[in-house]
Amino acid sequence: MMDYSMIGQIQKAKQYAEEPERVTFHTLTIEFTGSNNTYIITLDATGWHCTCPGFQKYGICPHIMALERLFGIMLKRDHLPYANGQNVVSDVEKASRYAREVDRIHLVSFEIIFQGGHSDYHLTYQQGQWECDSFYFQKRGICSHVMTMERLLKGMVEPVMMLVAPEKAATTEKIGGGGSSQHTGNEQTQIRPEVASVEGI
Repeated sequence: MMDYSMIGQIQKAKQYAEEPERVTFHTLTIEFTGSNNTYIITLDATGWHCTCPGFQKYGICPHIMALERLFGIMLKRDHLPYANGQNVVSDVEKASRYAREVDRIHLVSFEIIFQGGHSDYHLTYQQGQWECDSFYFQKRGICSHVMTMERLLKGMVEPVMMLVAPEKAATTEKIGGGGSSQHTGNEQTQIRPEVASVEGI
């Protein structure tokens, strides 16, 4: 049975997902499947970069324009300006279509600051591995901030995973992770935790 603290984290994540302004992206690395090829897009302190020919020529492209639409207020930056010679009509149409086709977008890594209820937290994602400096994440390996980002970026990141004990086992959580223990008299038998996704909770 799920404990009350975890239920509280899930409820917070649902609330936070309705408030994307809590999120500020600092870095991003994305694999973007365009109409003709797959490109690497990055965002860092120097701004946007894309390996596509359009960006190399104009400093803007429909791939980045699509991400600006998708991530919006979480970017905390102005949209890139249109360039002289750019086919704006075509690029706007492509960006609009790409923004609806999130299966084109695969987030490789990112770093964000998440404004929680009482403090700001540093959260990172690297090829399916999530980290957050919140106390709850450090204790349980999952938290409302991570679950929120999985909701906001659904389809573009690996689902958040957490460890749960088998349903029929009477378990108690071990502080510091590593599984649960079943107590029978003076004996203590280790139960191997199974992995479950919080996606869709």
